[in-house]
Amino acid sequence: MWSPVVEAVVAQNFGMGFGVAIPFVEHLGFELKLFDAGLSEIAYDPQPEHLNSFSVTHGGALMTLLDVTMAVAARSLQKDMGVVTIEMKTSFMQPARGQLTGKGHLMHRTATMAFTEGTVFDEAGRACAHATGTFKYVKRLPTGPKSANAFNVISTD
Repeated sequence: MWSPVVEAVVAQNFGMGFGVAIPFVEHLGFELKLFDAGLSEIAYDPQPEHLNSFSVTHGGALMTLLDVTMAVAARSLQKDMGVVTIEMKTSFMQPARGQLTGKGHLMHRTATMAFTEGTVFDEAGRACAHATGTFKYVKRLPTGPKSANAFNVISTD
């Protein structure tokens, strides 16, 4: 869990938007709570179609929550930049039930790369899954047929 100071920052940033439309994230219903100072927090209320055969949140949904949580932390210092996931390592510690919270932290950044970690907590505050991730910063270009990014191709070179 975070310190009271960090929790205060979370409270001040309640309800902020991602700053960009992400259809899959909208479909899952993620709600951004914190997007500032190398930190992120995302609330997630898994729906029945997001569960596995054991009636707990599917690992793929948890990995998506972790990926987005870490990406948001990576972008939080320079919100006009985009990021693409280069590498992600995930550990599942216990079943994730009920309302979930992803908390992310930008551990280190260079001019082109971000090194992050994220943890998913259940309603009782127990860690359910943890990940580390490496992201590459990319310029966010306009999309659409008349833009420089007409084919929505993102270079990782």
